[in-house]
Amino acid sequence: MPTPIHRRHLLQGTAGLAAASAKPGDAIAADPPKTMVIASPATPQGLDLEYDVSLGTVDASGALYDTLIAFRKIPDAASPEVLREDTGVHSDLPGGLALEGRLAESWELSPDGTRVAFTLRQGVKSNWGNTLTAEDVKYSWDRRFHSKGNGAFMARMLGITDPAQVKVESPQVVSFNLPQPTPLILKLHCNLSAPIFDATKMKAVATSADPWAVEFTKNNSAGFGPYALGQMVRGQQAVFRARPDYYGPKPFFDTVVMREVPSSASRLSLLQGGAVDMAQFLSPREYMSLQSSPATTYDAVASSYALWLELNAKIKPFDNPKVRQAMNYLMPREQVIKTVYYDLANKQTACIPEGYPMADDSFFSYDENVETAKRLLTEAGYPDGFRTSISYDAGNPVQEPIALIYQTSLRRVGIEAVLDKLPAGVFYENVSRRQKPIIFYLDSPWTPDPGYSTALYFSSKSFVNYSNYENARVDELIQQGMLVVDDGRRKEIFTEVQKIIMAEAPWVFMVYPKYAIARKKNIAGLTYYTSNNLRFQDFRRV
Repeated sequence: MPTPIHRRHLLQGTAGLAAASAKPGDAIAADPPKTMVIASPATPQGLDLEYDVSLGTVDASGALYDTLIAFRKIPDAASPEVLREDTGVHSDLPGGLALEGRLAESWELSPDGTRVAFTLRQGVKSNWGNTLTAEDVKYSWDRRFHSKGNGAFMARMLGITDPAQVKVESPQVVSFNLPQPTPLILKLHCNLSAPIFDATKMKAVATSADPWAVEFTKNNSAGFGPYALGQMVRGQQAVFRARPDYYGPKPFFDTVVMREVPSSASRLSLLQGGAVDMAQFLSPREYMSLQSSPATTYDAVASSYALWLELNAKIKPFDNPKVRQAMNYLMPREQVIKTVYYDLANKQTACIPEGYPMADDSFFSYDENVETAKRLLTEAGYPDGFRTSISYDAGNPVQEPIALIYQTSLRRVGIEAVLDKLPAGVFYENVSRRQKPIIFYLDSPWTPDPGYSTALYFSSKSFVNYSNYENARVDELIQQGMLVVDDGRRKEIFTEVQKIIMAEAPWVFMVYPKYAIARKKNIAGLTYYTSNNLRFQDFRRV
């Protein structure tokens, strides 16, 4: 059972960690080989992805909860010791997907893509001891439908317009019945944001003022995952305990400790000194420093991340596609990859993550070219350039050096860009306001689908279309593609979508950062997920 939560001061580097470790009753297990300690930028700010997608929360969710189904795993092509989800198109498999059961042991999909029925595993228990039934699945999606957070978007993407579309057919069978076909009818059930809650517990702690137990899930979990929360002291550490009654394979690590260490230099130092097993979110240069280490190393694999610049189409001169194209021709991507990322990134050549189904890089034509940029600016009416600003996150170690490189590049055509350094605490607020002319943005669409990805960022109705991009034809095509289940026809539709978007350049396309994790050499088992999070149950000590 979770212990009470108390506010503590943030750990300050190695000394703070050592002091915390020395306290009586600390959560470190008596069997160190069965305990994994992770140095993380922050402890979870909540335990409910519905309302909080901070880094710690994303990692915690993969341990505390489980989904109905998941993508099968395959070796990473560049790093075979790392596994990754098989998100490719498999025309010989149901729904064209390589899936495996999690909480569901089997499923039946209608040929027209409007109905799927899941048969649940028998005897699965939550961390509160309640048995999984179809009512838990029904409750979880009712909660998403009624939420004003991420779940509402998930329900809309799936095509749920009425909670009654999710039906309890029997204690172990639940069906999703949609008014129109959707290619996401299976994919969305693999999404980390689609966990199944223990409805019995959630209803027991709900109140009239909080009918969906939102307050409860800020500090507690009610799920069917392999771990339960043992302790959480925000600003200091979160401790997770492997559940002996978990239905799946027993995790190697009985205890996982996520220690908050805000400084990446301190996280690196703790790893090199042997105080932690893993260090998250180091700078590219810090990862490079591990190359000659006898006891530590790092993994880096292609990811669903992209880092781009939002060009605000409602602020002149970025309402003009030719100006936006010129801005792309002035981005020194190769220099950024070499000098900022130390090759831990690839060039962004599409508006969909590299490796996602139907991503098409053939429409990328924006390799650095000053003369082409000058011509486009002249045609747009800005032969002498213009003044603007570039906003970036002061808390992100790569954004300032990239901004400086780009600022210098823009001066070659008379564009004077003032650098707007925003504190980390208000950066995303500024992104969502959509009032900056140019602003950095790092994100990834967690569902590997061209419709999901383009609807998320380029539909004029999307809440994360932060560039204010509007194109009626793109909206029309995305809507069409979200109602087509034939992969051949979908490829035609989303090829046209990508062609238009790349030509109109609502972003300055920059890089695909790799997903990297630093670790002791005796830690193995990394599996890459499109949600870019760790799953503690994947790791083992060797």
